[in-house]
Amino acid sequence: MEFADRVLKCCDCGAEFVFTAGEQLFFHDKQFKNDPKHCKQCKAKRVRGGTRVRPETRTNCSQCGEAKTVPFKPTQGRPVLCRSCFQQQQGRPKPAPDIMPEPVPIPEPG
Repeated sequence: MEFADRVLKCCDCGAEFVFTAGEQLFFHDKQFKNDPKHCKQCKAKRVRGGTRVRPETRTNCSQCGEAKTVPFKPTQGRPVLCRSCFQQQQGRPKPAPDIMPEPVPIPEPG
């Protein structure tokens, strides 16, 4: 299989970097399915423990309706709570599971 150098874009800093034919061969031999997403500088920074940039998303709290910024991308169909509503919900005891009531005896005709 022939490999040629490819130019990729770093998802952290946005800089372009070269994914060499040798690196592609290494990825192929190790059966890696995805191309690298970070340039060498950003990869080194991550290894050293550099600060991680989280995606900040503006959204409305599902409980109180207040506009807030959350450090993740909300998933479709799942509620997003602001910090105070989330903490309130964590402090609240979980509802007991529905328990079947005891059967009521039916009087026999007689």
